[in-house]
Amino acid sequence: MGKSYIVQALGHQACLSGYKTFYTITARIFKKLKLSKVDGTYLKELEKLTKADLLILDDFGLQALDNQDRETLMDIIDDRHGQKSTIISSQIPVSAWYEIIGGEGTLADALLDRIVNSSHRIDLKGESLRKGILKKE
Repeated sequence: MGKSYIVQALGHQACLSGYKTFYTITARIFKKLKLSKVDGTYLKELEKLTKADLLILDDFGLQALDNQDRETLMDIIDDRHGQKSTIISSQIPVSAWYEIIGGEGTLADALLDRIVNSSHRIDLKGESLRKGILKKE
């Protein structure tokens, strides 16, 4: 399908157009922000994400979110909502995101409301590009 390739290409084009762009694997940024809560740099790290004109969260939902991840995602989305662009790529259908976000229903509802209702969705169909690469080898 090439989701990561597409979002990276969009990020590259945004950079070429002069937009500050921050690309990350979602699980990786959650780990980094958990550590930043311990060392007291959470708000500083969150500000880096907030300042980016375009934030790209790749591979969202590969694992269920815990309480800290949910709160962090809410902080990120809430700070950026209506002000800055965010791309979220996932191989998980949006219809399953509620279960991935988990936790208290109102937080999942609030997150999905901010993410889904103000978004432009692109649904990619087809085989993984990685499968084709593995078959050739």
